[in-house]
Amino acid sequence: MIQLKNIKKIYKVKKGVTFEAIKSVSLNVEKGDIYGIIGFSGAGKSTLLRTINLLEKPDEGEVLIEGKNIMTLKKKELRHTRQSISMIFQHFNLIHNKTVYDNVSFPLEIAGIPGVKRKNIIEECLSIVQLEDKADQYPSSLSGGQKQRVAIARALATNPKILLCDEPTSALDPQTTESILAFLKKINQELNITMVIVTHEMDVVRKICNKVAVMEKGSILEEFTLSDQQYDPKSEIAKLILNKGKRMKLNA
Repeated sequence: MIQLKNIKKIYKVKKGVTFEAIKSVSLNVEKGDIYGIIGFSGAGKSTLLRTINLLEKPDEGEVLIEGKNIMTLKKKELRHTRQSISMIFQHFNLIHNKTVYDNVSFPLEIAGIPGVKRKNIIEECLSIVQLEDKADQYPSSLSGGQKQRVAIARALATNPKILLCDEPTSALDPQTTESILAFLKKINQELNITMVIVTHEMDVVRKICNKVAVMEKGSILEEFTLSDQQYDPKSEIAKLILNKGKRMKLNA
């Protein structure tokens, strides 16, 4: 479904000085996966996630979506491919002067979906996240969990095949986190949407992901399937995820 091949991303820090944020990373996400990418702050997790939809264009490597290298696509083809890849963020990224209904409508308007069809899609998406009664409210009147549910509804509006989640629960309290993870799990199972989740929270990985990659300093240290009871973890993070190491806390 998603293949990253030898991805490298370099930033110019100042004249003559560069920083290699991603160091020749490769990974494979299969259809239906909830694939977690975990690591300390500054590991390169979010940068790697953003290469999947080319919000961050790699300096080297290939990004394949369903076997097609999207780095070689023309602008029109890339726009079309991006419609099948949605994203939700840590701080929701809602439009504050638009209602819940209009926030969900926004990507549909950009895609040119006509009014009647758009209305049906919006109502269906709000129903999925159980916010039908909040359609006319503004983000300022919502709780953090409700804002993230609006962001999920907006992400679902374009009927994506892939959902990218950048620290989707780190701004939420534990109880609200449980609720958001339940919605994401439901979406994965019922709508068969493949997900990639960047997080520093080990509980998120344990509760929702079926596969995980551990990142450090721009590289992937290891990848494993959480159901593999025989896997011998190498990193301290992996040991803790699999309950085989000493307790530690990751920084956001």
